[in-house]
Amino acid sequence: MKNLYLPLLLVISLSGCSYFQKEEVKAEESWSVDRIYSEAKAALNMGDYTKAIQYYDQLEARFPFGEYAQQALLESAYAHYKKRESETALATIDRFIRVYPLNPNMDYALYLRGLINFHRDMGFLDKYIPRDETQRDPAGSRDALRDFTNLVNRYPTSRYSEDATQRIVYLRNRLAQHEIHVAHYYMKRTSYLAALNRAKYVVENYPRTTAMPEALMIMAKAYKIMEFNDLAEDTLRVLELNYPGHPGVAEVRRTRVN
Repeated sequence: MKNLYLPLLLVISLSGCSYFQKEEVKAEESWSVDRIYSEAKAALNMGDYTKAIQYYDQLEARFPFGEYAQQALLESAYAHYKKRESETALATIDRFIRVYPLNPNMDYALYLRGLINFHRDMGFLDKYIPRDETQRDPAGSRDALRDFTNLVNRYPTSRYSEDATQRIVYLRNRLAQHEIHVAHYYMKRTSYLAALNRAKYVVENYPRTTAMPEALMIMAKAYKIMEFNDLAEDTLRVLELNYPGHPGVAEVRRTRVN
């Protein structure tokens, strides 16, 4: 029976999405823009993102100009993000950034775009079956790193910049470790040049990350196996100098060339 649990969970979860769909809400014709926005905001605050999105869409359709329309588009992007509708959330926030480049909340828009991409790599099953983040497709992480870096560079004093800075550190480490994971994959399959290039990419693009010593170890080992002895010794010297006592030094020393 245990083997049936996960498929049953998926069937219930996926079928439940359509079975429990809420009836579409519609703003009355007499409602002012302020009333529609208030209803949308109340739904958003209550976590009823579907209802909020419907009201935001109707507000934009009826009142396409002005501050309410701009705020509705921004908050609609957030609602789609909370519903884990990443592609729609990105399309919505991109439209906001493109159409309203002078909006005073642009720092938040960039931060939200970063958050959407930050969580984009995580699929539905990751909530129930955790896996090594460094083994996921890194596309979303790369985009998030770009978004957060853009925010910090453009708005260094923004209230969102401190959190963005912390996420940048995390993302750099995560992306660097992904490259290391791929480099180890190539080493196991004796594709030493490919492994070397991955490790070099870490050294050149992600310095001061936790993956640096392992990248240097892989480089030194690959150089040694390919019999580029001078390069192997130079790399090993850098590893020993910057990370004294690292076990990778002994591992490279033990490596034998066939």
